[in-house]
Amino acid sequence: MLGNGVRRLRRTDGVVVAILIVLAVLAIRVPDQLPETIAFVFNALISISPFLTASVFVAAYAKASGADNLIADAFQGSGMLMVGLAALMGAVSPFCSCGVIPLIAALLAMGVPLAPVMAFWLASPLMDPPMFVLTVGVLGLDFAIGKSLAAVGVGLLGGYGVWLLQRAGMLGNPLRDGVGNGGCAGARVRNPGPTVWRFWGEASRRRVFLDDGMKNFIFLGKWLALAFVLESLMLRFLPADWVVQLVGQDGWRSIVVAAVVGVPTYMNGYAALPLVGALIDQGMAAGAGMAFLIAGGVSSVPAAMAVFALARLPVFITYLGFALVGSIGAGLAYAMLA
Repeated sequence: MLGNGVRRLRRTDGVVVAILIVLAVLAIRVPDQLPETIAFVFNALISISPFLTASVFVAAYAKASGADNLIADAFQGSGMLMVGLAALMGAVSPFCSCGVIPLIAALLAMGVPLAPVMAFWLASPLMDPPMFVLTVGVLGLDFAIGKSLAAVGVGLLGGYGVWLLQRAGMLGNPLRDGVGNGGCAGARVRNPGPTVWRFWGEASRRRVFLDDGMKNFIFLGKWLALAFVLESLMLRFLPADWVVQLVGQDGWRSIVVAAVVGVPTYMNGYAALPLVGALIDQGMAAGAGMAFLIAGGVSSVPAAMAVFALARLPVFITYLGFALVGSIGAGLAYAMLA
C-alpha cells in the first residue's frame, strides 16, 4: 500500500500540486481572495493564449516538417550581428515577461543559438509600442526613451555576455530535459533531415506534430498558471507603501536597492508605471525608478519561475545575473544623464 502511494506521489505533477495547495490555503484562510485569484489566472491565461498557441504551433510544425533545421541555420550567421538584431527586435516586440516564454521555448527547441535568444529574452519584456506610449503619459518622454534604450542595452549585455561564456565552453544545452526536445535540436541541426512542408501526409510526422505540440502546451501552460497565481497574491498582499519606504531615497544605493527589490515586488509592466510615478513623486530618484522597472520587468518572481521551468540552472542564474547587472547599469546611466 505504502509503495503504491509513493509511486502515485512521484507521478503527480508538482506544479499542479503547488497550484492546488495555494488555492486550498486561500479557501481556508482567505476565502474572499480565492475567486479573485481564479479569475485573475483565467483572464491572464486567456490574454496570453494567442501567443502561447502560436508559439507552440510554430515549434511543433517546425519539428514535424523538419523546418527547424532551416530556422536554426538562419540564426547561425554572424553571432555578433544576430545578438544586436535580436536585442532590437525584442525592444519592439509585444511580449510580457511571461508571454515571451513560449516563444523562447520554441526558438531554443529549434536549435537557435542561446546568445541571440538571450538578447531577445531580456529586451522583449521591457518595452513595446503600447508600453512606450503609456510610459510617456505616466513618466514623460525622456523616461520612455531612456527605458527603450535600456531595454536594448540589457539585451545586448545578456546576448554578448552569453556569447563570450559559450566561447569559453560554458552554457551548453540550455533547455531542461523534456522541454521541446531541445537537446536533440542541436543534433538535428548538425545532421539535418529532409524538410517536408506538407507533413500532414505522413502519419509519423502528424504524430510528432500532435505529441510535441500537446506536450509543450501543457508544460508551459501549467507553469504560467502557477506564475499568475503568485502574481495575483502579490497584487493583493504586497503593500505598495512598503516599497515606497524601502526605495524612496536618493543616491546609487537606492538604485541598487530598487533593482534588488524590483525582482520580487514587481507586478506587471503596466501596473508598475503608476507605482513608480508615485515613488518618484514621493522623492525616489528617477534612476532608482528606472532600475526598479528594468529589474522587475525581466525577472519578477512569476517570470523567473517560468524561466526556471524552461532553462537549466546555469542558464537561469545567468539570466537573473544579467537582468540585475543590466538594471543597475541602466539606473546609474539614467541618473547621470537625466
